[in-house]
Amino acid sequence: MSQAQNEKTPGLSADEEQEVSHNQPPRAAVLHEIIRAQGDQELERTLAALWWSALAAGLTMGLSLMAMGLFYARLPDNDSSQVIASLGYAAGFLAVILARQQLFTENTLTAVLPVMTAPTLANLGRLIRLWTVVLMGNLAGTLLVAWVMLELPIFDSKTDVAFLEIGRKVMHNDPSQMFAKGIISGWMIATMVWMIPSMENAKIWIILMITYLMALGDFTHIVVGSVEVSYLVWAGEQTWPSFWLEFALPTLAGNIIGGSFIFALISHAQVRSDSGKPPSKLLDDEQESPIKKGRES
Repeated sequence: MSQAQNEKTPGLSADEEQEVSHNQPPRAAVLHEIIRAQGDQELERTLAALWWSALAAGLTMGLSLMAMGLFYARLPDNDSSQVIASLGYAAGFLAVILARQQLFTENTLTAVLPVMTAPTLANLGRLIRLWTVVLMGNLAGTLLVAWVMLELPIFDSKTDVAFLEIGRKVMHNDPSQMFAKGIISGWMIATMVWMIPSMENAKIWIILMITYLMALGDFTHIVVGSVEVSYLVWAGEQTWPSFWLEFALPTLAGNIIGGSFIFALISHAQVRSDSGKPPSKLLDDEQESPIKKGRES
């Protein structure tokens, strides 16, 4: 009898032992394979499907600016208002993720794992194709929704001022701060994506917790920030060169590094190091994969 069997609690029935096994949290290899499989599915989608989903996500992200602006316009003008208004930052993320729309910073983890598992030129080409289409779709949606929020008579003047203040706060960062804060933001989004498969029933709370902390920390995010800063550009307070060079490029680089080259690489290395095998091979000896259970349910 093995040492592991000797250490088991005595007196458990077969049904109770099965219940113990069922209630174990999924291994890191299982989470890795779930996310890798999701990423592989995304890499196989058509350009049209990716574009329209990404455009919808960009438009939907306007909810984050909208919610924060509405909060700020109705809260007293002091530092504590950010504690409440930051809850609005989660609105766009909740809508995009629950609606299964294409968000670029999600893909810095999900679409990267298939490439790390099988690092071929073909997979790298599929990743670049996905990133390009999704990023362009997200940005097109954010620029459009920012213009609509400014030009159409939707909000009162106090809320319009709040939108401007939110964008100004983003642009107070210099490019190096945009980059550094973007790394943290990309890492936090990747953490959120990694957590969700193991706690599917708590998905809403995970999204809310992570994105709320992002707002409190004023970390920069390429998609939400594009709504905030392009609102300033449409209002005439910033120029398009400033949007691209001072905000978009450093923030995008930070998000990619935080999500792909830090979190995804470390997570992949952790799982690969467990047995020296590719993560997808670690599941071969299990009688019933938790992935299959999740799909069947």
